[in-house]
Amino acid sequence: MRIDRTRADGPVVSGLSSGGFRVDDNVYRALAITPERADEWSPPAIGELTEAALVSVLAIDPQPEFLLLGTGRALIRPPVALVRSLEARGIGVEAMDSRAAARAWAVLRGEGRWIVGAFYPIES
Repeated sequence: MRIDRTRADGPVVSGLSSGGFRVDDNVYRALAITPERADEWSPPAIGELTEAALVSVLAIDPQPEFLLLGTGRALIRPPVALVRSLEARGIGVEAMDSRAAARAWAVLRGEGRWIVGAFYPIES
């Protein structure tokens, strides 16, 4: 699936396949993405997701508005402890399936939103 590129500075997910998320000339099976960079991510099981697993995206300055969490093929609620921990820092959490998260990333970055993303693989 191709995603139309909305004008935004930084990396944008331009396509999806069973291999992963296409960003520029790279494909990432699981993706950690900020307005400044995109990296391969090795996520834990969703039920074990903590801030420590997200340090690469949460460490940007200024702090992100929220984390866009792509939970794989289907929406899976993130751990309540993670959501509370991030909200206590002033960072919201928006969870959705990874395909929707990739599309939302392009739209939100096109609006200039300062967000970060962590997308679980689309295919297991």
